[in-house]
Amino acid sequence: MRKISAKANNRSTPLSCLPYGVGHDQEGVCLMLNLGEYRIMLDCGIAEFPSSANLNDLPAADFIFCSHAHRDHCRGLPQLNQNFPKIPIYTSAVTSQLLPLYWSEEIAQQVISQVSPLPWRSPVVINEQLQFELFPVGHLPGAAGILLTYKTKNKKYKIVYTGDFSLSNFQLVEGLSVENIRGFAPDILILEGSYGSVRQPHRRQQEKQLMERLNLALVAGMNILLPVEAIGLAQEILKLLRSHHKFTGRDLDIWVDENIARACDTYLEMLPQFPVSVQNFARHQSLFWDERVCPRMQKIGSIDGIFQSQSPRIVLADKNADLSVYLNQEVGDWLVLFPESPHQEPFDPNFLGIEAKYNLPQGKWLKTESYLLAEHSDGRNTTQLIHNLRPQHVVLVHGLQDYLFDLAGLEELYSRYQIHSPSVGNLLEFPIGDRFIQPQKTTPNHYEGEINETNSYITLTFPNNLNDNPRWEKFANTGIVEATWQGDKLILRGINQKELLNTSHPESKTNSDVDCCQNCYHYHNQKCWNRVSPLYEFRVVPEGYCLVFESKRR
Repeated sequence: MRKISAKANNRSTPLSCLPYGVGHDQEGVCLMLNLGEYRIMLDCGIAEFPSSANLNDLPAADFIFCSHAHRDHCRGLPQLNQNFPKIPIYTSAVTSQLLPLYWSEEIAQQVISQVSPLPWRSPVVINEQLQFELFPVGHLPGAAGILLTYKTKNKKYKIVYTGDFSLSNFQLVEGLSVENIRGFAPDILILEGSYGSVRQPHRRQQEKQLMERLNLALVAGMNILLPVEAIGLAQEILKLLRSHHKFTGRDLDIWVDENIARACDTYLEMLPQFPVSVQNFARHQSLFWDERVCPRMQKIGSIDGIFQSQSPRIVLADKNADLSVYLNQEVGDWLVLFPESPHQEPFDPNFLGIEAKYNLPQGKWLKTESYLLAEHSDGRNTTQLIHNLRPQHVVLVHGLQDYLFDLAGLEELYSRYQIHSPSVGNLLEFPIGDRFIQPQKTTPNHYEGEINETNSYITLTFPNNLNDNPRWEKFANTGIVEATWQGDKLILRGINQKELLNTSHPESKTNSDVDCCQNCYHYHNQKCWNRVSPLYEFRVVPEGYCLVFESKRR
């Protein structure tokens, strides 16, 4: 047990939280937690503090807790450290080694000089009133949650903040163990709700689908570009490519840009702190770099060096880098795969407009798609965590507002807990009582309708208050919906304009005399099944065409 001397300030506030950033859209997370006389800043992921809370007017925190090394949780630390250079920053040992990767050497030294890396589950005593401990939460190597214990004369309060978390095991980090934290019994639980109430496929299924997609593209002779965050997802994908049976021993070059490579090297320095399974893997073969064992994984020295061979290659690049240096090369067609994020709209024009952004060499083809490799817990696992900890107050942050509202609107949650989804600048107070008071539900989240079947159609009828929700306009934008079975549930999703333009629908008609995919012998279920076609096993539009077209009338 560590003991740190601290002097309590003459402040007297109830248990409350003032959000400076709650992680909506691309916004970072930054929360000021008030525990009686003490103020603790939970993460500092915002680029600028709101005008109503300029740094000069900001009350100094007793300490800062940084949950993990992702920009939306740490990007504001240099600015805050410059104004308050003596405020201690607590984080895990691994996070303290990853943070400097974001900043210049000078800035990193200034910030890290105030960072105290802490071991897992080792209580840190501020004084008789306040102590805390860190625990691993999955999501990213070194990602930590914090359990705060605040004692008054009459009561002891416990507060848990998770930062980003995942209950699933990843390639390089073990998931949050609910069993290990079930005894925390917090009064207040502050956690992310990135996926809202959405349920995602099992992590291993997501990994399998991504590897299959990469394999199909390589078989079709396409180069693959993966723009990713330099820390976290990039290393997960590299480990997958190193160990998946479709790629082990394969004659393939995988190239990694400078920012991602720096993070990989830092990972290698911290191997003793990684799961035993990762350490065992690294004993038998290199975790990342190897130019002799296939697939060959190398750092990018010069752009020209990547394209010396004629074979397709995979390139991992920092998502903030200039992608044109790869896509404008005379090396064949490209498949650009972007990770789906719960913190942005699924069809973000910033990446789906990439075809128009880059001038490809004449005759070259560029295809953009997205893939799911979730780094956060879905709705099912989030509710599981809440039910195991059973707090009085649940504060949901970090996610699109619609997703957070969906999660807060689940009857199994709002009927048992005080659910909050705060906005920036609005003080949130936490009255702690001896008994639970049923909160009033104000926004409907479930709608009861009717099903009518005829010989030709099935009609679903819902009350017209369904379109009172602001999301209705986006859902009904084109008037076309897609229905998908998920177990015994039928999920409806609105088709947007871009999908409508690029998707074949049953009602579309193409002249039978036109040489196009729809009239090709090898076109089935909206895919090409001609093994000699560059479109083999790809989903193609019916109006498409390739040089190996074969008419159905042959």
